[in-house]
Amino acid sequence: MVLNYIWIAFFLIGFGVALLRLIGGDLAIFPQVLTGIFDTAKTGFDISLGLVGVMSLWLGIMKIGEQAGVIQLFARGMAPFFARIFPEVPKGHPANGSMVMNFSANMLGLDNAATPLGLKAMKELQELNPQKDTASNAMIMFLVLNTAGITLIPTSVIAIRQTIGISQGLVGFNAADIFLPTLIGTFISFVAGLVAVATVQRINLLTAPVLTFFGGFIAIMAGLFLWLSNYPPDVMAKYVGVLGSVVILSIIVMFVAVGAWRRINVYEAFVDGAKEGFGVAISIIPYLVAILVAISVFRTTGCMDYVVGGIAWCVAAMGLPTDFVPALPVGLMKTLSGSGARGLMVDVMKTYGVDSFEGKLAAIIQGSTETTFYVLAVYFGSVKIAKTRYALTCGLIADVVGVIGAILVGYWFFK
Repeated sequence: MVLNYIWIAFFLIGFGVALLRLIGGDLAIFPQVLTGIFDTAKTGFDISLGLVGVMSLWLGIMKIGEQAGVIQLFARGMAPFFARIFPEVPKGHPANGSMVMNFSANMLGLDNAATPLGLKAMKELQELNPQKDTASNAMIMFLVLNTAGITLIPTSVIAIRQTIGISQGLVGFNAADIFLPTLIGTFISFVAGLVAVATVQRINLLTAPVLTFFGGFIAIMAGLFLWLSNYPPDVMAKYVGVLGSVVILSIIVMFVAVGAWRRINVYEAFVDGAKEGFGVAISIIPYLVAILVAISVFRTTGCMDYVVGGIAWCVAAMGLPTDFVPALPVGLMKTLSGSGARGLMVDVMKTYGVDSFEGKLAAIIQGSTETTFYVLAVYFGSVKIAKTRYALTCGLIADVVGVIGAILVGYWFFK
């Protein structure tokens, strides 16, 4: 219901602003809005079709893992933590394994791998859902943690910064200097999302499994930083890319090898799982197109610029520094569109310099926040959930806290 109101508001507010601009003499605004609508509708369709191959691949690999029993082993390792935050999911249910794999892919910054795994997890959670048109508590927890998901390695952000740094002629530029700040920022967002949902669902987080999970994650952050910080930026970026590739390929090979060892028909298992990929990708097209078109209207009419300008005025009125404001659109857009936020991040880096405070902050925000509206539309749309309850509210809480946390971390490290 909340998403319905927001979707309507994007259109009505955007149309009102466009009408005012037309009256003011901007004759190009309505053609621009209409072009944006058609372009984003095509983009939504292309994105969905583009997911077919990746979804088929990963759903096929997951089917092998299921039949080989590997997924169950992954789930057992996370069982104590998952039992606390997903009390409605039975022990040993396939959804536990899919969620573990989804979180693992997100941590490594492997978005293409994470999406089909997340859709599979949502489908399995739907099997436990007594009200098929209404999001269950477990679905909401999973979605919010997915949107606020921890990213250990912001691979794409580091690569983009390195490329822009070279184009700007910087010598000795460290493209990976946002590595630890991004880790901290994404951890803040994850904790905020977890606490928000746990508060609504009355889940006690002060338990040994949850505290052990957080302690282990902090240890991993420290270990990765100490290891990678010993290398120059170009070597660090290369190791980051190699690490992600080695881990994900090792998982694929392990699934296949264990399946062969247990004498299952690995090829047929893969094909059976891959067949589901096309159906899932096609089913999300209407939901994805709907949200992208609304975002396009809001963005093209300049409403986003007005929002940012209003925030800058309020911040200045309180006597606070406003040098973070140029990077703020990245955080606001990231909630709506990942590709849009990436474009805004690049624009900030090119306008202010990739090594400037604004450029670094834009990179931290891009790496530590998630596309809540996109994930909500795609994940819930894939299982035909119409009533999302408090999922969007908790997701936006995680986003807001994540952006604020990223800004504070940016000041802490670079000011």
